[in-house]
Amino acid sequence: MRDHEPVPHHEDRRLSTKEAAELLGVKPETVYAYVSRGQLGSRRVPGGRGSTFDAKEVEALARRNRRESSGSPGSGGELSVRTRITLIDTDRYYFRGVDATELAARHSYEEIAEWLWTGQMRAGTTFTAPDTSVAVARRAVDALPEHTSPTDRLRVAAIAAATADPLRFDLSESAVLGTARILIPTLVAALPPVRKDHRDEGSLARRLWARLSGRKPDEASLRVLDTALGLLVDHDLAASTLAVRVAASARAHAYAAVSAGLGVLEGPLHGAASGLAHRLLHDVLEHGDAAPVIADELRAGRRIPGLGHRLYPGEDPRARALFGLLDEIPDAAPALAAARDVVATTARHTPLHANVDLALAVLTASCGMPSTAGETIFAVARTAGWIAHTLEEYGERPLRMRPSGLYVGSKPPQPLP
Repeated sequence: MRDHEPVPHHEDRRLSTKEAAELLGVKPETVYAYVSRGQLGSRRVPGGRGSTFDAKEVEALARRNRRESSGSPGSGGELSVRTRITLIDTDRYYFRGVDATELAARHSYEEIAEWLWTGQMRAGTTFTAPDTSVAVARRAVDALPEHTSPTDRLRVAAIAAATADPLRFDLSESAVLGTARILIPTLVAALPPVRKDHRDEGSLARRLWARLSGRKPDEASLRVLDTALGLLVDHDLAASTLAVRVAASARAHAYAAVSAGLGVLEGPLHGAASGLAHRLLHDVLEHGDAAPVIADELRAGRRIPGLGHRLYPGEDPRARALFGLLDEIPDAAPALAAARDVVATTARHTPLHANVDLALAVLTASCGMPSTAGETIFAVARTAGWIAHTLEEYGERPLRMRPSGLYVGSKPPQPLP
């Protein structure tokens, strides 16, 4: 919405539809939508087909719209959300003011989660879940059909864990932090392990690995997975995070807020995007050349997965960090070469850079993981960020995430059908 200088007018100055639309910064048809909603009065032009509008009334509506779009406290229509968690700036992003890629290079996922929640770095932090919570979540997940997606399993596990927590409606900071430290390892433990001889011990990344790959992990591969979790912990107001904040604004408990995020995450334009990139890399590896695979995608009118990001004009910093670590893993070399071939081939058509979905695809494709593994990594990682936003939203005015609908239907009253 543009700011406008006040229009000087006489006591009863009237504006045309075009003038009112320019003052409000909207299209002419939106002006009539304001009229139908009772937000603006109009008067027919004598002998004409148009309408006129009171200048003072239009200016008052323009001021109100500007207050609401700027997110000023108490406006009742915040479209921007105050946050101290993540800042995205050109080709970098920061967690509580600290470069996120540097944090992920030096600290574990659990330590970064604690930093996001509390602003304190607690070295050596590990998350463990009580047997009761894990048992309830596992029983619920085990009852699902075999073809159930990872995100569905995680959502069911979150709901099951909530039923085992009679104090889940305590929304105090200490209670929510306690929930978070239990919920994340519960979600991981509820997923069926690929390796049956695995024991749930060590870092969260090690426990998660056993749910994603049948291979025994080396330290370099575990480091990539742990770094991926740390890099993906939050990314400002992504669609799933906004859903979490809406739930928290209505004072849903933390389990329900996380469940809201998982529901949105499953879309192909969000958490599931890495699976598309995984399958693309497999096709490139089978052909030995990205050109025919990219040609088929373009011919079908599909967007090339794993490339470009609306928030970064250059390479996604998360992808850059992961590619650097994957370079140190010999088994990742073929998938890494395929990814670079995809970027170079596509650049002939459109100059797009790699994003984190392509980097995740290199990890999952080179470590014997299924195409859904990237979605699982994304969901587990982002749960910590959702908890941070839930805590932050609990400190705001309840139900502030309540925009007004812009009615554009038939003008009432209409006859009964």
